[in-house]
Amino acid sequence: MENTFVTIAKFQYTSEAQIIKGRLEADGIEVFLRDNITIDTDPLVSNAIGGVKLKVLAKDMDAAKEILNSIKAFSLDDDGNPILCPNCNQNRVEMYSTINDFKSFFSFIVGFIFGTLPFSTRYQYQCDNCNTTFPVKN
Repeated sequence: MENTFVTIAKFQYTSEAQIIKGRLEADGIEVFLRDNITIDTDPLVSNAIGGVKLKVLAKDMDAAKEILNSIKAFSLDDDGNPILCPNCNQNRVEMYSTINDFKSFFSFIVGFIFGTLPFSTRYQYQCDNCNTTFPVKN
């Protein structure tokens, strides 16, 4: 059982997986990437096949997950300080875009139809610890 590979992370693009692979290999953890060549050939199928799978030996899973958690980037303010969740006061906060009003919805539809980027996007923060969402302060 210890000689089998288990998936510990999935990435949309190969470049992200290669960076993490290099970090894990630098710590002596054997890493295997799956579906990376398929996604390099046609990046549009990444979501359909579940992205690039980063696999490690079962015996190294806990150490690899610990390394992944230590390097995961969370949101920072303009001064480089981590943004804290107002509910649980943790710094495990990420920014994401949302469609919550007519202007952002209209922008999304126009961008979808014409294949362009949306001209109006709303962003919010979400805490990974307690799932609280709160607005971005300008």
